[in-house]
Amino acid sequence: MQPSLASGDPTPRARVQDEIRRDIIFGKLPAGTRITEASLAAKYGISRVPVREALRALEVEGFVESKPFAGSTVSEIPVDDADDLFAVREALEAATARRAARRAAAQFSAGGPDNQWWETRRELAAILDEGDEAVASGQVELLPELNIRFHLGVAELSRSASLTALLRQISGKIEWLYASDVDSRGIRSWAEHRGIMAAIDAGNSEAAEQGMAAHVHGSRSGYLSRFTEKDVPPATPMEPSGGQPADTRA
Repeated sequence: MQPSLASGDPTPRARVQDEIRRDIIFGKLPAGTRITEASLAAKYGISRVPVREALRALEVEGFVESKPFAGSTVSEIPVDDADDLFAVREALEAATARRAARRAAAQFSAGGPDNQWWETRRELAAILDEGDEAVASGQVELLPELNIRFHLGVAELSRSASLTALLRQISGKIEWLYASDVDSRGIRSWAEHRGIMAAIDAGNSEAAEQGMAAHVHGSRSGYLSRFTEKDVPPATPMEPSGGQPADTRA
């Protein structure tokens, strides 16, 4: 399971693209900021060529807007676009949680999960512990990256290449939305992860699906209530998981 912003590509373009994206996500480059190749090259200590390539890639991702003769600026996420992204994410992640629970049930029925399942599950346990420590210490700025790592980890447990690839495509935007609202909902939403994980461990696909859908829906409702007057219908509440979490020490 890879960290949210790690591309695995060692090229200068990939590295500076990750750094610019991170600075946008965490507000070091706020929406509307005018950026130039020269200023970014100086900021990150790199030549202008990889910066130019990185800006093109970030424009495709939606983090940067470029206009002829006007240069580049940091994008904003319109509220309607954010709502659409949450709606897509709600359906996508409910499916990954359902698949992950079904796979857990199948693995335990077959005599026990394989090494790959346990490796991912242990990583998820570590992520949950890191998040709990961040909440306890008031370091909410650590939660956005941990949050997307958790959700990508659930997708990894599902073993659905298609669903995981789709989630990775929008993971940067998810982290951006989470970071913009982390002070309002971050702590409360983090606590919901353990209930989702317990349902997956128990092989309860219905509870995992409903729990994940309600979790994402809560973030969607909270975001819209703070940035617009638009309301969305309530989601189905999470059902009890019906079992105990898996022992990740195996």
